[in-house]
Amino acid sequence: MAFESVQQVKARRDAALGQLVSHLPYLGFLGIRFDRRGDELTAVLPFQDMLIGNPIRPALHGGVTAAFLEVTAIIELAWAFAWEEMEAGGGLPEGAPRLPKTIDFTTDFLRPGLPRDAYARARVNRSGRRYASVHVEAWQDNRARLFAQGTGHFLMPQHEGDA
Repeated sequence: MAFESVQQVKARRDAALGQLVSHLPYLGFLGIRFDRRGDELTAVLPFQDMLIGNPIRPALHGGVTAAFLEVTAIIELAWAFAWEEMEAGGGLPEGAPRLPKTIDFTTDFLRPGLPRDAYARARVNRSGRRYASVHVEAWQDNRARLFAQGTGHFLMPQHEGDA
């Protein structure tokens, strides 16, 4: 059995993440990207003038903040869902990935998002065959000083053969 080099493993995982992210065009519109370290993902929302909702303050638009949190949760769940399959088979299945569907998502706006890059990480609180609960935290300059957080509940995609 041939073993992959560290570079091959990293390239394969990065390609799988790129494939997963490419199926959500809204990420590209907002400029959201994901940095991967092992199986841990950090979402990055690079600042753009079009993201400002209140030009007097200026502050990030609340809808942009909520969308940033929600897509971070969805990608984290899809990544966790695909991780074992991907590692066993070498990549994601061909075609569009099976993404979790949002049941509900609550956003807590803790302070205004400033006109600078934002970061977010999601933590899966519960993940079963049909349902998952995820918590997301977003910050800008200081991870301990959150500007928003969210909690979502998601309907998990079903494996082929599940009833």
